Amino acid sequence: MSEVYAARRARLRERCHAAGSEAALVSGNANVRYLAGTAPAGAALLVCPGQDVLLCPCDPCGTPTVTRPAEDLRVVVLDGADGDPAVAGAERAVAAGAGSLAVEEHHLTVSRHRALQSVAPRLRLTDLGPAVEQQRLVKDDEEISSLRIAAEIADQALGELLESILVGRTERHLALELERRLVDHGATGPAFPTSVGTGPNSGLAGHLPSDRRVEEGDFLSVCVGADYRGYRSEIGRTFVIGTSPADWQIELYDQVFAAQRAGREALAPGTPCRDVDRAARVVLEAAGHGDRVGPRIGHGVGLENDEDPRLTPSAMGKLDACVPVTVDPGVHLPGRGGVRIDDTLVVRPEADGGPELLTITTKELLAL
Repeated sequence: MSEVYAARRARLRERCHAAGSEAALVSGNANVRYLAGTAPAGAALLVCPGQDVLLCPCDPCGTPTVTRPAEDLRVVVLDGADGDPAVAGAERAVAAGAGSLAVEEHHLTVSRHRALQSVAPRLRLTDLGPAVEQQRLVKDDEEISSLRIAAEIADQALGELLESILVGRTERHLALELERRLVDHGATGPAFPTSVGTGPNSGLAGHLPSDRRVEEGDFLSVCVGADYRGYRSEIGRTFVIGTSPADWQIELYDQVFAAQRAGREALAPGTPCRDVDRAARVVLEAAGHGDRVGPRIGHGVGLENDEDPRLTPSAMGKLDACVPVTVDPGVHLPGRGGVRIDDTLVVRPEADGGPELLTITTKELLAL
């Protein structure tokens, strides 16, 4: 894997040189991990003439939960609790002979940016912008393999929960059990805070589990994801508890399912991101839920659970092959509950079978 990380840094170096910068300082946690193979909290990566340097506030090899850095990197552990890896990176860029340094301004506070300038006043600072995030958009086979395993883990955890007794248990209890099962199946942990909503809480995006107990006839909506080697899956499903669904529940579920299917079917290389959002959104608007649809229909996943591309009405750009995204429309009826259906997929051309579905738990409306 060291060759993979070296190739990623080489691409970034070429981009910086083309923009007139001799070195780059990467401080976004996910970006550092993408380029270095690991990202201890607070670490920064200097891509510069000579050997690239990973600057850490603590030893990355001394923490069991932190992966090892790429072998070709020089790792510098800073002395003292007050050492700032980004500031130390600017100092080392000067020592390496760089006259200009591209920094991730969107990951630096104003005071931190000033500190960089103060320790290296003759160093010309430029904005690297989202260069690394753009590199991360298209995933390689190893990354997609990790996402596939993360999706399998989430499917397993959700499937096991559905086989247990649910009536009488609280949303909070179910969420904690799901997260424990993720770890049992090999995840580092949850990809994001697990959302479990019952009855009037069902279908709410990002609902934080409460002490409300599951009751007969409830909608139960679950959104869960696994973190596997830093890569994050996402799956959301909605079920009915205990009895046959009511007519309104069947109708609402069918509407959200049709919207989610339209969004999935729109995923193809070259498709504008806004068109994917539109494909799902028009279905729900036609059903009278236009004012209940959220601001987006999906988003990218990878080293972060919520990354580019964004599938929104105003999104710019087009999809590429090998870009993993979620398609997750939902509708919530105040006081009654709602439906969310969420999958993680990889964009593939039609010649390769179309979008690859990573989360395979049934989307049939089950009565549990």
